[in-house]
Amino acid sequence: MINLKIQHLMTLMYLLTIGAKNNFRPITTISLGKHINKSQQAASKHLSELEKNKYIKRITRGKNTYVKITDNGYNEIKTMSNLLNNSLSSSLLSFIELQGLLISGMGEGAYYMSLRGYTDQFKSKIGYIPFPGTLNIKLNDVIYLDTIKQICESKCIVINGFSDGIRTYGWVKCFKAIMNKSIDCHLIFLERTHHDNSIIELISKQNLRQYANISNNSKVTIKIPVYD
Repeated sequence: MINLKIQHLMTLMYLLTIGAKNNFRPITTISLGKHINKSQQAASKHLSELEKNKYIKRITRGKNTYVKITDNGYNEIKTMSNLLNNSLSSSLLSFIELQGLLISGMGEGAYYMSLRGYTDQFKSKIGYIPFPGTLNIKLNDVIYLDTIKQICESKCIVINGFSDGIRTYGWVKCFKAIMNKSIDCHLIFLERTHHDNSIIELISKQNLRQYANISNNSKVTIKIPVYD
């Protein structure tokens, strides 16, 4: 028997969509070729190979051809479907991983994290008021810059900007994260920041420096769950 290639599976799937699992259905190689993005000759070859290896049955009535999927053919489709479903299920919860080195911040995190317009929202939206201050990580490879863009475009919790009557403050995007394999925290992106994309900031209930017992130039890993 042939090792089924993607084009054979595409042919079988198309036949399934036109109801050829339980009934003989009329088909032309022209229409098949269009649906599987192949030439008429290639479509004809696929049908011949599938018939020869007992994945389909064909009946010819004059100029008309009728095709039905055999049990073998249907089982191949189910096997592929199960593989795809298992792969998709395993990826429903996956992680984006970042690595970098701990650096000193500019001292602004403590001020902003303690503003009432933010703390009230943090409490209600992420479940805690962060320790006043952010942990600054310098990403150690340019490969992470594209990853940062991917994270920014993912689903997140948004802390809305606000005004205190004197000045306005920008939004904060919060992403659940795990630091150094076990420490729960949030990766944040600010609407207004002095940092470029190579520096990221983390917040947590704890003073992360002390809790993780780390200092400048310590290696830090961050995992951000990604839900499909």
